[in-house]
Amino acid sequence: MLDNVDPPVAQDRALHQVSDRASDIKTHWRPRSALLQFRAVLYLLSTDLAAIFGGFLCTAILRQSMVIDTGWLVFALVLLPVYALFASNIDAYDAVNFQDPFRAIRRGLQALALAIGSVILVVFYLKSSTAFPRLTIALGSTLAALFLVVARYGFVRHLNWVVGGNPFSSILLCDRGAPIPPGKFSMIMAAESYFDPDEHDPHMYDRLATLIASADRVVVTCAPEHRMAWAKALRGANVQSEIVVPELAALAPLGLGPNRDVPSIIVAAGPLSLTDRIVKRLFDIAVASTALLCLLPLLIITAIAVRLNSAGPILFKQVRIGRGNQMFSMFKFRSMYVQQLDGAGHRSASRNDDRITGVGRIIRKTSLDELPQLVNVLKGDMSIVGPRPHALGSRAADKLFWEVDQRYWDRHATKPGLTGLAQVRGFRGATLIEDDLKNRLQADLEYLENWSIWRDLKIIFLTVRVILHRNAF
Repeated sequence: MLDNVDPPVAQDRALHQVSDRASDIKTHWRPRSALLQFRAVLYLLSTDLAAIFGGFLCTAILRQSMVIDTGWLVFALVLLPVYALFASNIDAYDAVNFQDPFRAIRRGLQALALAIGSVILVVFYLKSSTAFPRLTIALGSTLAALFLVVARYGFVRHLNWVVGGNPFSSILLCDRGAPIPPGKFSMIMAAESYFDPDEHDPHMYDRLATLIASADRVVVTCAPEHRMAWAKALRGANVQSEIVVPELAALAPLGLGPNRDVPSIIVAAGPLSLTDRIVKRLFDIAVASTALLCLLPLLIITAIAVRLNSAGPILFKQVRIGRGNQMFSMFKFRSMYVQQLDGAGHRSASRNDDRITGVGRIIRKTSLDELPQLVNVLKGDMSIVGPRPHALGSRAADKLFWEVDQRYWDRHATKPGLTGLAQVRGFRGATLIEDDLKNRLQADLEYLENWSIWRDLKIIFLTVRVILHRNAF
């Protein structure tokens, strides 16, 4: 009990509790959770495909037709990629399925039913039903479903052992001596040592982003008067974020975090599921690698032109705000004289800017100065499509960007992009008035709410039309 202890002593004791609790569970911390999650998806997909194929193989063995009749094999081989497509589309490999075996089974069976129905429909349309005996298909589908149920249940129940650790780490942040709730956490930390939600400082947001970068769930326990500030601060964190509200226990509401013993409100979640993040990352790697190879001669010519035009480095590195409000160094071809470079981005480039070199005007007008950011994409700092990253000192009129609209931090819930929805709508160039930023922000938030890989493709296609934009200078 801390009721009869002076406030400073009580707070010190609470921090010691945080430290002791963290040391007790240190062995549960898995900093490489992203790798473990990738393994989980890959292993579960492999398990699903093996279970489905095993169902049809057992059917062929039971009917003694494994060699004589190969219709089962053709049907199974066609079914497997169709199943994988449907399973991915209905989020059968989303993170929540790895924590609930019955949900995982339900999603798997839904995908299997859709896949079998689609393949049978194609077979019927092609009038090839005689090549696939009905009994073989019926019994094979039944056994495949049975094997899938057993495989998914066993996989989720023994997930940690299969993938080599717990792929879903959680962090508890205790703000200003708030009590520590019960529950299993990978790490427990005193929040005030890293972050103050009432202060909108990009360096502080960067420290918070670094702290929770490996977490899949962040839980904050704080005083009631600080909950709103924490909710706003966590909306751009790109991780499921919860705030402990113990007084809700009596109400027993349904929309709470996963630990029902300690009611918490989910205030933020990453915009993309685990499967979507994998798809988007693979897409980024494929596009960036291909673009770098195809544009290599142009990159070399541009680099030589920049070097010959003015003294100084070829590349300009500037700190920008990235995913989860974490800072990173963004690459560009240098387009300004070295003596007049603006690392903080306090002054936006203007149409007749005297800081820009002769070659700089050309590469800025044609957006060639942005091409080195393909390296940022391969590094994982950026994506091909996403909200454009901003410099720390960027202003709209006389205000810093986050002073114009409190939703500004929310746009960083995903990786920044080479291009984005705001750019294809023509919202680029200097932000002379506050509406210049608000238009971009609205487009960025719309992109986060309605992401799909097909929309990324559309934005890339539309980007070609705005490369030579009137606001490009």
